[in-house]
Amino acid sequence: MKKGIHPYYKTVEIVMTDGTTFKTRSCYKGDKMVLEIDSKSHPFFTGKQVLVDTAGRVERFNKRFEKTKTMKEKRSK
Repeated sequence: MKKGIHPYYKTVEIVMTDGTTFKTRSCYKGDKMVLEIDSKSHPFFTGKQVLVDTAGRVERFNKRFEKTKTMKEKRSK
């Protein structure tokens, strides 16, 4: 292996969202990594996932899809 090109691999303390901590080894630059979201708080893992249609994105997509569909139909004629 070439010397001087690899990041420093060291012990890092991980702090989960609920306050629990554990130590692992990583190339993370700091000595302590505080997580903003993890498997204990992420909606996908907790089962509290809610699909929200913000600002009519689905309708906007459907409009664009219809527009391209009609354009393709006109070209094929």
